[in-house]
Order: sequence, then structure tokens, then C-alpha cells
Amino acid sequence: MSEDLKGRVALITGANKGIGYEIARQLGSRGATVLIGSRDIGRGEDAANKLRVDNIDARAVQLDVTDQKTIDSTGQKIEREFEKLDILVNNAGILIDGDRVPPSQVKIETLRTTYETNVFGVFAVTKAMLPLLKKSSAGRIVNLSSGLGSITKNSDPNDEFASFKLLAYNSSKTALNAITVILAAELKDTPIKVNAADPGFTATDINQYQGYRTVEQGATAAVRLATLPADGSTGGYFDENGVLPW
Repeated sequence: MSEDLKGRVALITGANKGIGYEIARQLGSRGATVLIGSRDIGRGEDAANKLRVDNIDARAVQLDVTDQKTIDSTGQKIEREFEKLDILVNNAGILIDGDRVPPSQVKIETLRTTYETNVFGVFAVTKAMLPLLKKSSAGRIVNLSSGLGSITKNSDPNDEFASFKLLAYNSSKTALNAITVILAAELKDTPIKVNAADPGFTATDINQYQGYRTVEQGATAAVRLATLPADGSTGGYFDENGVLPW
């Protein structure tokens, strides 16, 4: 039987659709209050309304990970209404068309734009929410990474995704993995656990729904890491089958 998450508060960025929405649905179905982070508050409200139909305590918050004002206002709202945050899932991420060219042809603007969301945005949200996570008895931070962020897998010419050499996207996820390890080391003597999750090649709009995995499958690793027990791992990189190579 799944652990009862009643009383837990979870913030999921980019949660109005795709894997983020499914993570919110799975956490909410187990009793957590889920905060649907969305750049567009209208889309966030629509997503929260859909979840509430299934008796999930879902609430929309306007959150653009590249806009510090919305990050700060979200933190203030959580502190005012809940006084703590138990789970942070940094799900929001982008892959832009300018990345689908030979690596040496990628424009610097493409790299900067990708990193603003996939790296700097994750850190900005995490930094802002950390004081609230420290008020939890079991804070959990999950960073949605990708197998494409693995240097080991990128170096393997026989890897399933060896041809996917997206300079900005892949390297942004590698940087995210590094942030995961470094932050976990800082927090190792606290109840907070920080891990990176690879959802696998999941059908979402980031890949024009070409992925062969469902969002339910894609959410599996993140939900497990968001609900780790006290003796669970920290500073790791996982898919649903276990540890991935850095």
C-alpha cells in the first residue's frame, strides 16, 4: 500500500501538463496537497480543477522559474498558508528548436535560454524554497534530469540515444546533475534529500510526443524520490530501474 502523504505539501514546477501534471496527480492521490506551478496561471487553474475532480487537494500558483518575482511570491504564499514545504519537484524544463543542429552550430543565445530554465531556474527556485523545506521533518528535492545528461552515456557510441547530441539540453542536464550532488553534500546532515530523476523517453510536447513511454511511467522515478523514507538515498541519479551512471 502506498504511503499516506496527508499533511505533506508538494510544489511541482511546470505542472500544468505532461510529466509535471502526472507527478502532481500521483502525489495528490496519496493525500499530499499539491501546488501546481505554472507560468500561465489560467493553465495552472485548469490543471488544478481537473485534479480536484478526483478529490485531490490541488492549488495553482503562478510560477515562472526565470522570473524571481514569481518565485519569491510563491515562497511567501507557501509560508503564509502552510508554514513549510515537504516536497519540491523541479520539473520545468525546455528544449528549444535552435538546439536541433550540429553542436558547433548552436547559437550562444540557445545555450543561454536553455540554461536560464534548466539550470539557473532550478537553482533559483530551490534556493528560495530551502528555508521552507528545512521546516519539514522530511524535506525532499527532486530534480527532473534526463539520461541525456549522463556523460557516461553520451560517451558511449552504442548507447540507445547516442545520436541525440543536443549541446544545450544535454549539457544543461549534466549541470543539473552536478548541482544535485553538490547541494546534497551540503544538506547531508539534515533530513532533506536531494536527487535527480530520469523519466526516460516519455511522450511529451518537448519531443513532439515521439517518446515511447507514458507520462505515468515517466513520473515513476520522481514520485519514488519525492517520497523516500528517512534511510533513502541522497545525491543520486536514478531512473525507475535504479542508479544511472553520471
